[in-house]
Amino acid sequence: MSDLVTKELMESVLAIAEQAGEAIKVVYDQADPVTVHTKSDDSPVTAADHAAHHVIVDKLTALTPDIPVFSEESENVSYAERKTWPRYWLVDPLDGTKEFI
Repeated sequence: MSDLVTKELMESVLAIAEQAGEAIKVVYDQADPVTVHTKSDDSPVTAADHAAHHVIVDKLTALTPDIPVFSEESENVSYAERKTWPRYWLVDPLDGTKEFI
């Protein structure tokens, strides 16, 4: 993939963001209260975080297979590995989880 950000790429990324938002809304609209888990850094995580994460990571990987996706909900990737990436997607699938819950 070229370093050029095209209109088509931006439109595709916007569509992915909208799909992730829909995945979050599905969890939000459930009748049951959202179950909250605590990550190792003591921050909250919900099914909505994970649903959006999977949408974004899967679709960005399919769209740009040569660009790694580094998501807040991903397994930790060492700095030694990350520093070799010339570029990457940096993703927070649900920014504001505390406010969401």
